Amino acid sequence: VQLQASGGGLVQAGGSLRLSCATSERLIGIKAMRWYRQAAGEEREWVAAITPGGEANYPESVKGRFNISRDRAKKTVYLQMSSLEPGDTAVYYCNIDTVCQSYWGQGTLVTVSS
Repeated sequence: VQLQASGGGLVQAGGSLRLSCATSERLIGIKAMRWYRQAAGEEREWVAAITPGGEANYPESVKGRFNISRDRAKKTVYLQMSSLEPGDTAVYYCNIDTVCQSYWGQGTLVTVSS
């Protein structure tokens, strides 16, 4: 199983980006789908999570600005980011936890300029 993350890029502060995470095959036994980010020199941090039932959660740092969603038919998880700030600059990773295994995408770089 491969997770392909895409959609990163350079954006000005206040702008928006939508990240996508496509899975190579349909996964069963999903417990949660998450997005993480890791800024240079810092630890990886969680920024969004969604359950198979559609319940979403976010840390306070991105709540109200980020929105996670999924498209079952396209086997894709999205992260819509708005009102981006320079502090959002990081490599963003998607993660899918199943009852058997945890899968990670390769990361996509988001750079927010001031």
